[in-house]
Amino acid sequence: MGEQERMVEAILFATAEPVTVKELNDRMPHGADAAEALVHLRKRYEGRGVNVVKVGDAWAIRTAPDLGFLMQKETVETRKLSRAAIETLAIIAYHQPVTRAEIEEIRGVSVSRGTVDQLLEMEWIRFGRRRMTPGRPVTFVVTQDFLDHFGLESARDLPGLKELRAAGLLENRPPPGTVPQLGEGDVDAEEETEEGQSELFED
Repeated sequence: MGEQERMVEAILFATAEPVTVKELNDRMPHGADAAEALVHLRKRYEGRGVNVVKVGDAWAIRTAPDLGFLMQKETVETRKLSRAAIETLAIIAYHQPVTRAEIEEIRGVSVSRGTVDQLLEMEWIRFGRRRMTPGRPVTFVVTQDFLDHFGLESARDLPGLKELRAAGLLENRPPPGTVPQLGEGDVDAEEETEEGQSELFED
């Protein structure tokens, strides 16, 4: 098992993206048990400068959360999310799988194509299964990249709606059923025009 731990450690250390247990087993010699090796390896890294962490259904070696401040100089901020994008992302993460219509009902305003495009381009959300309802609308879910970026094991680790509102990520909106049409006070549509976001979706 000690040798298997070394193998798993080497793979996780050399791989930028999180690796699943199946992928680990595929790379290791026949008969190896990557899952058991991960249990021992995770325990061995407790309290160290880097930890073995679970990201969705995969595993990775990441900097210990309390030492993140040491990496600040290495962090480059490439873009800022609009308030509409933050709200949309929060709703998808909390209610996934969720349709665009459901997002609009919760927010109280229409969701612009540009807002969804931006989140898809960042690979923080992806298309989920279509709902078995009239029109078979597509759903959205958060990705493993989203979980990895925020250091989450699963979407269940996200704060609840109260915490999101307290942090200013969600606002009290008009009740469902009063959703304006595009061009009629649509916050997202205005942001889309100002920021020049592309429209990749058709209605």
